[in-house]
Amino acid sequence: MKIALIGYGKMGRMIEEIALSRGHEIVSIIDIDNQADFDSPAFKSADVAIEFTAPHVAYENYLKAFRHHVKVVSGSTGWMDKHGEDVRRMCAEEGQTLFWSSNFSLGVAVFRAVSRHLAQIMNRYDDYKPVMEEVHHVHKLDHPSGTAITLAEELVAQVDRLQGWAVGQLTQPDGTVEGTSQTAEDKLRIDSIRRGEVPGIHSISWDSDFDSITITHDAHSRRGFALGAVMAAEYTASHQGLLCMDDMLKF
Repeated sequence: MKIALIGYGKMGRMIEEIALSRGHEIVSIIDIDNQADFDSPAFKSADVAIEFTAPHVAYENYLKAFRHHVKVVSGSTGWMDKHGEDVRRMCAEEGQTLFWSSNFSLGVAVFRAVSRHLAQIMNRYDDYKPVMEEVHHVHKLDHPSGTAITLAEELVAQVDRLQGWAVGQLTQPDGTVEGTSQTAEDKLRIDSIRRGEVPGIHSISWDSDFDSITITHDAHSRRGFALGAVMAAEYTASHQGLLCMDDMLKF
Protein backbone atom coordinates (compact mmCIF):
# COMPACT_ATOMS: atom_id res chain seq x y z
CA MET A 1 0.00 0.00 0.00
CA LYS A 2 1.19 3.52 -0.81
CA ILE A 3 0.91 5.88 2.17
CA ALA A 4 1.28 9.65 2.40
CA LEU A 5 2.04 11.21 5.77
CA ILE A 6 0.54 14.59 6.69
CA GLY A 7 2.42 15.85 9.73
CA TYR A 8 5.91 14.62 10.53
CA GLY A 9 6.33 15.06 14.26
CA LYS A 10 6.94 12.24 16.74
CA MET A 11 3.73 10.46 15.77
CA GLY A 12 4.38 10.82 12.04
CA ARG A 13 7.85 9.31 12.37
CA MET A 14 6.52 6.45 14.47
CA ILE A 15 3.79 5.75 11.90
CA GLU A 16 6.43 5.76 9.16
CA GLU A 17 8.54 3.20 11.02
CA ILE A 18 5.60 0.86 11.64
CA ALA A 19 4.21 1.22 8.12
CA LEU A 20 7.56 0.31 6.58
CA SER A 21 7.89 -2.69 8.92
CA ARG A 22 4.51 -3.95 7.68
CA GLY A 23 5.63 -3.77 4.05
CA HIS A 24 4.04 -0.48 3.01
CA GLU A 25 5.61 2.34 0.98
CA ILE A 26 5.77 5.98 2.10
CA VAL A 27 5.34 7.96 -1.11
CA SER A 28 4.96 11.50 0.29
CA ILE A 29 5.66 13.32 3.55
CA ILE A 30 3.99 16.70 4.00
CA ASP A 31 4.81 19.07 6.84
CA ILE A 32 4.59 22.81 7.47
CA ASP A 33 7.35 23.76 5.03
CA ASN A 34 6.22 21.85 1.90
CA GLN A 35 2.47 22.37 1.63
CA ALA A 36 2.72 22.61 -2.17
CA ASP A 37 3.40 18.86 -2.21
CA PHE A 38 -0.32 18.25 -1.71
CA ASP A 39 -0.52 18.76 -5.49
CA SER A 40 2.50 16.61 -6.32
CA PRO A 41 2.26 13.39 -8.36
CA ALA A 42 3.71 11.50 -5.38
CA PHE A 43 0.91 12.59 -3.05
CA LYS A 44 -1.75 11.91 -5.68
CA SER A 45 -0.44 8.33 -6.03
CA ALA A 46 -1.15 7.51 -2.37
CA ASP A 47 -3.80 4.93 -1.53
CA VAL A 48 -4.28 6.53 1.90
CA ALA A 49 -2.94 9.62 3.67
CA ILE A 50 -2.43 9.44 7.44
CA GLU A 51 -2.94 12.84 9.06
CA PHE A 52 -1.76 13.82 12.56
CA THR A 53 -1.52 17.59 12.82
CA ALA A 54 -3.33 20.30 14.78
CA PRO A 55 -7.06 21.06 15.16
CA HIS A 56 -6.86 24.39 13.33
CA VAL A 57 -5.38 22.88 10.14
CA ALA A 58 -6.88 19.36 10.04
CA TYR A 59 -10.01 20.26 8.07
CA GLU A 60 -8.01 22.12 5.43
CA ASN A 61 -5.73 19.10 5.13
CA TYR A 62 -8.77 16.91 4.47
CA LEU A 63 -9.91 19.24 1.70
CA LYS A 64 -6.46 19.23 0.07
CA ALA A 65 -6.39 15.42 0.09
CA PHE A 66 -10.01 15.09 -1.06
CA ARG A 67 -9.26 17.37 -4.01
CA HIS A 68 -7.22 14.47 -5.41
CA HIS A 69 -9.59 11.78 -4.05
CA VAL A 70 -6.95 10.52 -1.65
CA LYS A 71 -8.49 8.69 1.31
CA VAL A 72 -7.55 10.06 4.75
CA VAL A 73 -6.96 8.50 8.16
CA SER A 74 -6.89 11.19 10.84
CA GLY A 75 -6.38 11.44 14.58
CA SER A 76 -6.68 15.22 14.74
CA THR A 77 -9.42 16.54 17.03
CA GLY A 78 -11.24 19.82 17.49
CA TRP A 79 -12.61 20.26 13.96
CA MET A 80 -15.87 18.32 14.17
CA ASP A 81 -18.17 20.92 15.74
CA LYS A 82 -17.50 23.42 12.97
CA HIS A 83 -16.86 21.14 9.99
CA GLY A 84 -18.37 17.78 10.88
CA GLU A 85 -21.51 18.19 8.81
CA ASP A 86 -19.53 19.22 5.75
CA VAL A 87 -17.20 16.22 6.06
CA ARG A 88 -20.17 13.86 6.47
CA ARG A 89 -21.71 15.33 3.31
CA MET A 90 -18.52 14.92 1.29
CA CYS A 91 -18.18 11.29 2.39
CA ALA A 92 -21.84 10.49 1.75
CA GLU A 93 -22.42 12.42 -1.48
CA GLU A 94 -19.03 13.07 -3.11
CA GLY A 95 -17.33 9.71 -2.71
CA GLN A 96 -14.67 10.91 -0.26
CA THR A 97 -13.32 8.73 2.56
CA LEU A 98 -12.23 9.72 6.06
CA PHE A 99 -11.36 7.27 8.83
CA TRP A 100 -11.39 9.36 11.99
CA SER A 101 -10.72 8.45 15.60
CA SER A 102 -9.76 10.49 18.63
CA ASN A 103 -7.57 7.54 19.64
CA PHE A 104 -6.23 4.70 17.48
CA SER A 105 -5.07 2.47 20.33
CA LEU A 106 -6.60 -1.01 20.12
CA GLY A 107 -6.60 -1.08 23.93
CA VAL A 108 -8.63 2.14 24.04
CA ALA A 109 -11.12 0.61 21.59
CA VAL A 110 -11.59 -2.32 23.99
CA PHE A 111 -11.78 0.13 26.92
CA ARG A 112 -14.52 2.09 25.15
CA ALA A 113 -16.53 -1.10 24.59
CA VAL A 114 -16.15 -2.07 28.27
CA SER A 115 -17.14 1.45 29.36
CA ARG A 116 -20.30 1.40 27.23
CA HIS A 117 -21.33 -1.99 28.62
CA LEU A 118 -20.64 -0.93 32.21
CA ALA A 119 -22.67 2.26 31.66
CA GLN A 120 -25.61 0.19 30.43
CA ILE A 121 -25.49 -1.80 33.66
CA MET A 122 -25.03 1.25 35.91
CA ASN A 123 -27.99 2.98 34.26
CA ARG A 124 -30.15 0.84 36.60
CA TYR A 125 -28.41 1.99 39.79
CA ASP A 126 -28.99 5.65 40.62
CA ASP A 127 -26.80 5.53 43.73
CA TYR A 128 -23.69 5.52 41.55
CA LYS A 129 -22.33 8.74 40.04
CA PRO A 130 -19.60 8.55 37.38
CA VAL A 131 -16.55 10.79 37.13
CA MET A 132 -13.71 10.66 34.63
CA GLU A 133 -10.03 11.56 34.92
CA GLU A 134 -7.52 11.88 32.09
CA VAL A 135 -3.75 12.29 32.52
CA HIS A 136 -1.40 13.41 29.74
CA HIS A 137 2.08 14.81 29.19
CA VAL A 138 2.90 18.46 29.85
CA HIS A 139 3.04 19.29 26.12
CA LYS A 140 -0.67 18.60 25.62
CA LEU A 141 -2.43 21.97 25.59
CA ASP A 142 -6.08 20.98 25.16
CA HIS A 143 -8.27 19.55 27.90
CA PRO A 144 -10.20 17.37 28.25
CA SER A 145 -8.50 15.08 25.77
CA GLY A 146 -10.33 14.05 22.61
CA THR A 147 -10.40 10.47 23.90
CA ALA A 148 -11.99 11.60 27.17
CA ILE A 149 -14.68 13.50 25.26
CA THR A 150 -15.43 10.45 23.09
CA LEU A 151 -15.65 8.24 26.19
CA ALA A 152 -17.88 10.79 27.92
CA GLU A 153 -20.29 11.13 25.00
CA GLU A 154 -20.62 7.36 24.71
CA LEU A 155 -21.16 6.93 28.45
CA VAL A 156 -23.75 9.71 28.67
CA ALA A 157 -25.70 8.15 25.79
CA GLN A 158 -26.20 5.02 27.91
CA VAL A 159 -27.29 6.70 31.17
CA ASP A 160 -30.73 8.26 31.40
CA ARG A 161 -29.92 10.43 34.42
CA LEU A 162 -27.05 12.19 32.64
CA GLN A 163 -27.57 15.10 30.25
CA GLY A 164 -24.00 15.71 29.15
CA TRP A 165 -20.49 16.19 30.47
CA ALA A 166 -18.72 19.12 32.12
CA VAL A 167 -15.12 20.27 32.48
CA GLY A 168 -13.93 19.70 36.03
CA GLN A 169 -10.54 20.39 37.56
CA LEU A 170 -7.28 20.88 35.65
CA THR A 171 -4.08 20.13 37.56
CA GLN A 172 -1.14 21.87 35.90
CA PRO A 173 2.43 20.48 35.79
CA ASP A 174 3.43 22.81 38.66
CA GLY A 175 0.63 21.46 40.85
CA THR A 176 -1.72 24.43 40.59
CA VAL A 177 -5.37 23.47 40.24
CA GLU A 178 -7.92 25.30 38.11
CA GLY A 179 -11.63 24.73 37.60
CA THR A 180 -14.05 23.08 39.99
CA SER A 181 -15.08 19.71 41.34
CA GLN A 182 -18.64 20.94 41.78
CA THR A 183 -20.77 20.03 38.77
CA ALA A 184 -24.49 19.49 38.25
CA GLU A 185 -25.88 16.09 39.21
CA ASP A 186 -26.88 15.39 35.62
CA LYS A 187 -23.38 16.04 34.23
CA LEU A 188 -20.37 13.71 33.97
CA ARG A 189 -17.35 15.59 35.32
CA ILE A 190 -14.02 15.22 33.48
CA ASP A 191 -10.89 16.11 35.46
CA SER A 192 -7.54 16.59 33.70
CA ILE A 193 -3.96 16.28 34.92
CA ARG A 194 -0.83 17.35 33.05
CA ARG A 195 2.45 15.82 34.22
CA GLY A 196 5.74 14.47 32.90
CA GLU A 197 5.71 12.56 29.62
CA VAL A 198 2.60 10.46 30.28
CA PRO A 199 1.30 9.08 26.92
CA GLY A 200 -2.26 8.89 28.24
CA ILE A 201 -4.24 7.48 31.16
CA HIS A 202 -8.04 7.47 31.22
CA SER A 203 -10.04 6.34 34.25
CA ILE A 204 -13.79 6.16 34.81
CA SER A 205 -15.09 5.71 38.35
CA TRP A 206 -18.63 4.92 39.46
CA ASP A 207 -18.84 6.05 43.08
CA SER A 208 -21.52 5.57 45.73
CA ASP A 209 -21.75 5.83 49.51
CA PHE A 210 -21.19 2.07 49.67
CA ASP A 211 -18.31 1.43 47.25
CA SER A 212 -16.80 2.42 43.92
CA ILE A 213 -15.98 0.73 40.62
CA THR A 214 -13.08 2.04 38.52
CA ILE A 215 -11.84 1.03 35.08
CA THR A 216 -8.58 2.40 33.64
CA HIS A 217 -6.64 2.38 30.39
CA ASP A 218 -2.96 3.23 30.79
CA ALA A 219 -0.93 3.66 27.59
CA HIS A 220 2.69 2.57 28.00
CA SER A 221 3.88 4.38 24.85
CA ARG A 222 2.59 6.10 21.73
CA ARG A 223 3.52 3.10 19.56
CA GLY A 224 0.08 1.58 20.18
CA PHE A 225 -1.53 4.68 18.68
CA ALA A 226 0.77 4.54 15.65
CA LEU A 227 0.11 0.83 15.05
CA GLY A 228 -3.63 1.43 15.22
CA ALA A 229 -3.36 4.26 12.69
CA VAL A 230 -1.51 2.02 10.22
CA MET A 231 -4.08 -0.74 10.72
CA ALA A 232 -6.80 1.84 10.09
CA ALA A 233 -5.07 2.81 6.83
CA GLU A 234 -4.98 -0.84 5.78
CA TYR A 235 -8.73 -1.06 6.44
CA THR A 236 -9.47 2.27 4.74
CA ALA A 237 -7.71 1.27 1.52
CA SER A 238 -10.56 -1.13 0.72
CA HIS A 239 -13.49 0.78 2.28
CA GLN A 240 -15.28 4.04 1.59
CA GLY A 241 -17.19 6.73 3.45
CA LEU A 242 -16.93 8.12 6.98
CA LEU A 243 -15.26 5.34 8.98
CA CYS A 244 -14.28 4.80 12.62
CA MET A 245 -12.68 2.22 14.92
CA ASP A 246 -16.04 0.53 15.52
CA ASP A 247 -16.31 -0.17 11.77
CA MET A 248 -12.89 -1.83 11.73
CA LEU A 249 -13.07 -3.76 15.00
CA LYS A 250 -16.83 -4.46 15.23
CA PHE A 251 -17.03 -4.94 19.00
